[in-house]
Amino acid sequence: MLPPAKRRLIVTTALACRIAPMKRRLSVYLDPAMTAQLTELAKRKKQSMSVVAEAAIASFLTPDDSDRGEAAVTRRLDRLVRQADRLERDLAVSVEAMALFIRYWLTVTPSIPQDFQAVAQAEGRDRFASFLQMLGQRLASGTKVFQEVVADVTFDASAPRPSQK
Repeated sequence: MLPPAKRRLIVTTALACRIAPMKRRLSVYLDPAMTAQLTELAKRKKQSMSVVAEAAIASFLTPDDSDRGEAAVTRRLDRLVRQADRLERDLAVSVEAMALFIRYWLTVTPSIPQDFQAVAQAEGRDRFASFLQMLGQRLASGTKVFQEVVADVTFDASAPRPSQK
């Protein structure tokens, strides 16, 4: 049987091993030039080659500022791509709606007799001028007809229908 002091040393050593586990051995193959650089740096730093190699591996495995910056730029670019996709979709919807309206308007609007074309053209110029003025005011105020239409449709959808009484 071991003396009590020796038993305490063994228990203390065992506890210390659980707290700070032993390092594992790793064998690597290096080029002679790399081995010479490692040896030289270890001598200059007055450290063992294992400590220098471990620091180099830790530095290689730890993301640095450029990696974090690259990740931030990637996230920002992804967000911009999603925004551009939404803008493209919204533009396609707007163009399609405008094309359908023009087709419908041209289909249902009767031709104007030759006698009334001069009057109709003058009235068209006046209407177009007021359209441009209204457009300028709405763009300056930031109010969008689309938002009003969505609000109207939402309000109408929530109102009780005559058949729901």
